[in-house]
Amino acid sequence: MFSVDVSVTATPLANMDVDLLIVPVCEDHVAARLEELASEWGDPVRSAAQDFDGSADAAVLLYAQSARAKRLALVGMGPSGKAGPDELRRAAAAGEGLAAKCGAVTVGLALPTTGMEDASCAAQALVEGYMLSAYRFARYKTAPGKKEVSALERIVVHTGGRDTEEVSVGAERGRILAEAVATARDLVNISPDEKSATAFSGMIADLGKEHGFSTEVWDKTRIEREGMGGLLAVNRGSQEPPTFTIMTWKPDHAESEPPVVLVGKGVMFDTGGLSLKPTHNSMDHMKADMAGAAAVVGAMSALARLNFPRHVVGLVPATDNRPGEDAYVPGDVIRMHSGKTVEVLNTDAEGRMILADALSYASGYAPSLVIELSTLTGAQVVALGSEVAAVMTNDRPDSEARLHAMEEAGRRTGDLVHRMPMYAHYGELLKSEVADIQNISNRREAGSITAAKFLEHFTNYPWIHIDLAGPSFLKHVLPWRPKGGTGFGVRLLVEFLHAYDPA
Repeated sequence: MFSVDVSVTATPLANMDVDLLIVPVCEDHVAARLEELASEWGDPVRSAAQDFDGSADAAVLLYAQSARAKRLALVGMGPSGKAGPDELRRAAAAGEGLAAKCGAVTVGLALPTTGMEDASCAAQALVEGYMLSAYRFARYKTAPGKKEVSALERIVVHTGGRDTEEVSVGAERGRILAEAVATARDLVNISPDEKSATAFSGMIADLGKEHGFSTEVWDKTRIEREGMGGLLAVNRGSQEPPTFTIMTWKPDHAESEPPVVLVGKGVMFDTGGLSLKPTHNSMDHMKADMAGAAAVVGAMSALARLNFPRHVVGLVPATDNRPGEDAYVPGDVIRMHSGKTVEVLNTDAEGRMILADALSYASGYAPSLVIELSTLTGAQVVALGSEVAAVMTNDRPDSEARLHAMEEAGRRTGDLVHRMPMYAHYGELLKSEVADIQNISNRREAGSITAAKFLEHFTNYPWIHIDLAGPSFLKHVLPWRPKGGTGFGVRLLVEFLHAYDPA
């Protein structure tokens, strides 16, 4: 597990005994801030004004003359009027890039003197940005290089004269959330041959024991007894059995309240089944088809560690989708957990089949809200790209408020989501001649929406659907997000639930 010691100090900046001190600066306060720093670090800081303008992503590394921290990194936040959590995360990530180049083991993070008035929020963003940027997945490296394994051991957050308790709370929250995101990233990045449904459920159970949430894992016999026809159908081509994992976080004082249920798509590897995917830019990164499940697991870990005050349940239906001898085929009619029948027209539309059973099962909790995350459609990537997920909801009271709250949580965390419509006419595209519903539309248009409309058939409660196919797994590096699994959705869920009021 990626874990870092994080502490807070109010000692003068010049007395911080770290390998590298990172100082975020807004572009409209560069001259004043550099003059303050020059009193301790000398002329190199004054000279930096030639190369550093404080703009977003600007970064310069200096070597100090007399201070205990021999290296100083100035990182830009852009204009102070626009400086928020994401600007701080980006600044911290830019500083981490410099720290990695010089092999810094201990790092100081200075809260900015301008912008971001909320000390706790600023400390959280700094720690998140640095740790998320410092993440490396080196599980399979036999001879790791400097850039492949983070040398980071300790982060010290400087209060900048702000309330030490507030800074400490934010820094600790940032550490826990960053570690939970790293957990989700690890789960996505693990090789498929180590990630069967059974193995994955075992990983979840281990995390539950470590962090304090309970787990129950159903085997194939129990899944058959529960009548989860969608999960069983997708699993038919696999040599590995399916699992269904229930995670529960329930504080004592939340005994009688209806839970929020989180549902994550757990397709361990998706070949497309008999509707086989092409390899290049498709099947070659399908180990990430369980990123929705990974996000739910990461969020449950964080909620338990943060002692979240409400009842939350996480559900993960898990299997791989392979073209084995008994694989389900186009034309099959499957009876689902809800009792509804589904005509299969494409075996590569498997995620919605297993999620439908989980969403149906969730109704037994009489939940106040269900949030489901899935790498559901390539159409989401076409529509919104690799930095923004699609969010949709069913038409029930407060649906507009739910969408707005999720979008705002996305803006605060940087896990951006954008709403798509759920008009009734999209559902007409799923009518079947032989069953209650078919698993894909007969048209190519609106693929993300028709997939969501399929899932809506299996909900009878307030429900939010997040299609994170694009931002869950990257082929290029973005600020504080690496290639491969990103852990998208973990902080989004925690932030949303932190503000959620079921009343």
